[in-house]
Amino acid sequence: MRLNEISYTNAVPVDGYGPGFFRIGGQVYEGAVLTGPAGTTTWNGYEDNAPLLELADTVDVLFVGTGAELNHIPADLRTALENAGIGVEIMNSPAACRTYNVLLSEGRRVALALLPV
Repeated sequence: MRLNEISYTNAVPVDGYGPGFFRIGGQVYEGAVLTGPAGTTTWNGYEDNAPLLELADTVDVLFVGTGAELNHIPADLRTALENAGIGVEIMNSPAACRTYNVLLSEGRRVALALLPV
């Protein structure tokens, strides 16, 4: 079996998560977070859509992790993101973290908004 080292370029992968926290690029963040090409920051949830909409010029897809279970996001948030030209993929937070890391390793233009598990 051949193993290749993964290079994340300037993006920062999700290293781990647990009850109420995420470890991204070696740093622990409590609560909800947003990570992407501009870095990682805390996020105030679905009502805090301004930082998500600012991603329009830098990402093609935003993964939204809805916590431990898969849930719908507010319809007006999805509409606003799609109108801004951002593809939206909804999944539970563990699946969103894994998918985000895989696409980062491929050099894709992605971001990740996460609610804690």
